[in-house]
Amino acid sequence: MQPLFGPPPLAGSTKEERKAYIEETYHCINDCDMCGLCKVYHGKEPVLVYRDYIEGTREFADIAAMYRRQH
Repeated sequence: MQPLFGPPPLAGSTKEERKAYIEETYHCINDCDMCGLCKVYHGKEPVLVYRDYIEGTREFADIAAMYRRQH
């Protein structure tokens, strides 16, 4: 069972589910003043930023924490 909020856990989710979560949650809205994703992820596509999470080798929270520390 997937959580109502937040990323699917590594255990119990598929690569496709994790990728869909990233694509749906972190998509470009074409309004940089309202969004800020490019700034947070230093111009990298979120699918590339969270590649290890999508592949199932690293927790979502670990990657997110790394980018929070960089600001």
